[in-house]
Amino acid sequence: MTRESLAAVIRDLSDDFHRRGEEWENRTVEDYLSALAAWITDSPGSYRYLGEEMPADGDWTFFARALSAAVVYE
Repeated sequence: MTRESLAAVIRDLSDDFHRRGEEWENRTVEDYLSALAAWITDSPGSYRYLGEEMPADGDWTFFARALSAAVVYE
């Protein structure tokens, strides 16, 4: 996955929320971020369940920095 494809996924999520946010389980930023943290914590189990190997080379620092920057970025 490239930086551009990650940005596209995030834009698609935003568009999906605008179209059908009432169907989302986590409708507030607080709930969404809590679920995101929970999924990241539990992700090794999710990968095992799907029969896939957890990516070893993820750039978690970049993702963490992006999430933090979005708090104040316009």
